[in-house]
Amino acid sequence: MARVELRDLVTEDDDEAVMGLRRGPGQERYLGRMISHFEDAISDARACPRMWSCHDADTSQLVGFVMISDGIPAETLAADDDVVGPYFLWRLLIDHRFQGRGYGAAAVDAVVDYLRSRPNADVLLTSCTAGEGSPQPFYLHYGFELTGEHKWGEDLLRLELAGRPATGSTGGRA
Repeated sequence: MARVELRDLVTEDDDEAVMGLRRGPGQERYLGRMISHFEDAISDARACPRMWSCHDADTSQLVGFVMISDGIPAETLAADDDVVGPYFLWRLLIDHRFQGRGYGAAAVDAVVDYLRSRPNADVLLTSCTAGEGSPQPFYLHYGFELTGEHKWGEDLLRLELAGRPATGSTGGRA
């Protein structure tokens, strides 16, 4: 079973390493280029972005990237209809070479483990559209549920965090 360690992006070398990650065939419809994730984090700073590289916990091999909204303040959520949270899985990319090996689920496990230490982290939200190559089946299989709401032309999904067992993945270290 795959396990990942989340590592903060601290140096330019860290940023450059994740820039080398590539989407799988057909995923460009659902996931932008790596540079766009950094641009979004800068332009949407009010959404409290937190980015990590995902490394295989046993080999330290870089396998992916994850970005969340990390504790958006209630006053921001009330005043800005374009942000969702307080905790939102904003981006999840597992490099095409490592897809289908359990790293996506392990990355979400590590995020969930990280959120256990965060205030008011009862739910993790995400969004995506359905279709060929969509990550929606992955999220539904993991345990996310469709909310019936839509944001940015995408389905909103939620994962209840209460009662989820600890996974042993290592989340959010610098």
